[in-house]
Amino acid sequence: MGRIKPKAVEMAKRPVEERIKSFDEVALGYTAEEAMKEAERCLICPKPTCVPACPVHIDIPAFIKKIQEGDFLAAVRIIKQDNPLPAVCGRVCPQEDQCEGSCVMGRKFDPISIGRLERFVADYEAKTGEVNVQPVKEKKPQKVAVVGSGPSGLVCASELAQKGYNVTVFESLHEFGGVLVYGIPQFRLPKEIVKREVEYISKLGVKFVKNFFVGRTRTLDELMEEDGFDAVFLGTGAGLPRFQGIPGENLLGIYSANEFLTRINLMRAYKFPDYDTPIKVGDTVAVIGAGNVAMDAARSALRAGAKKVMILYRRTEKEMTARAEEAENAMEEGIEFHFLVNPVRYHGDENGWVKEVEVIRMKLGEPDESGRRRPIPIEGSEFRIPVDTVIVAIGQIPSPIIAQTTKGLEVHKRWGTLVANEKTFATTKKGVFAGGDVVTGAATVILAAGAGKDAAKYIDYYLQNKDKPDIWEELTKAK
Repeated sequence: MGRIKPKAVEMAKRPVEERIKSFDEVALGYTAEEAMKEAERCLICPKPTCVPACPVHIDIPAFIKKIQEGDFLAAVRIIKQDNPLPAVCGRVCPQEDQCEGSCVMGRKFDPISIGRLERFVADYEAKTGEVNVQPVKEKKPQKVAVVGSGPSGLVCASELAQKGYNVTVFESLHEFGGVLVYGIPQFRLPKEIVKREVEYISKLGVKFVKNFFVGRTRTLDELMEEDGFDAVFLGTGAGLPRFQGIPGENLLGIYSANEFLTRINLMRAYKFPDYDTPIKVGDTVAVIGAGNVAMDAARSALRAGAKKVMILYRRTEKEMTARAEEAENAMEEGIEFHFLVNPVRYHGDENGWVKEVEVIRMKLGEPDESGRRRPIPIEGSEFRIPVDTVIVAIGQIPSPIIAQTTKGLEVHKRWGTLVANEKTFATTKKGVFAGGDVVTGAATVILAAGAGKDAAKYIDYYLQNKDKPDIWEELTKAK
């Protein structure tokens, strides 16, 4: 096999008995020696298949070559040419479905651990304090508003700032980062890392404004017509929870995953009373769903004091949408998985608190529109499970506020997502672009980042050709 090393270098994790009692980060990252050893496995393909599989198209062979040479700062500079969030993406992106899933080495052996290498060089740069910020060559007069400071908004703002535009990011919450701060727990993505990435984008010249709810503080029309913004990018995500609409769902002790994780992550409820937001987590917790949000909620509940945490999922382990790594971590930590069950009713005590979840057993039928086999209830198979707390993690949809307060902004009636051209991200309102979860529904950080990057390209095109009478028709009808 020559120099080919079939097995990837493992990344150290905190011991299970230690991590379930703490919100400290679980994965510990590579050492310099481990990073170079893993980088040496890369073939540096002349026609790499990993790059097209990356939504932001990082030059992966080039940055890994720099790691092989021991030039870690050069490696992170290469990444930042395409992605200003390497420390974030190295931690939470589903590389196994994207760059690593397309790695040539992965056809016979373990793929190159691209995400772990990305994380390593980003963290190395932060430790050295040698953050390189390239000056903008030419400033442009136009102003662009970016609404939302999640991954799509941050990347879009970064790209536009580097093109010379005056960019302002408006965030409705009191911290920047969107889902990166309210949705993803500290043990997966430390908040100081998000803050670090935001500070880097700020150094590019982007202005950040918090506690500013577009649609309430100012409308979209006011931003454009009165405040002088020439274009707007909507990267507001999908932060509105979905419920099943079953009896008993309004009982006390039943949370949406959005509320539960926001209290834990953004409001630091796990540090109560040092922080002002409390959260009640009983001894026995049921989490409904089996995506990444469900894993985050279940593992957070365990760390917040629950003695028993269960995942209830209507399909089987094979159909789970959570990353394999996150499901594996949850299983290691003692989270119980109950497959082929679906809640049909919640039962409460005399004080209105949930005490049981009634579920029905399921079987799998033919595949549905998602490509997964459709779960079918088995009549008469209902049974009850005692619980103190329930967390519903079955998906999110966008908030309707901006669409409701903006004329001409079309929304998909079924999904509540904004209508936007798939290529250019142009919406039905002139000068307004949208990308990420607000268009696709809840997806991944890196897909949102890719949307922000691609949208910036078309925002630039629009602003440079704004005087063309048919410019918006061109952008909305592009294929």
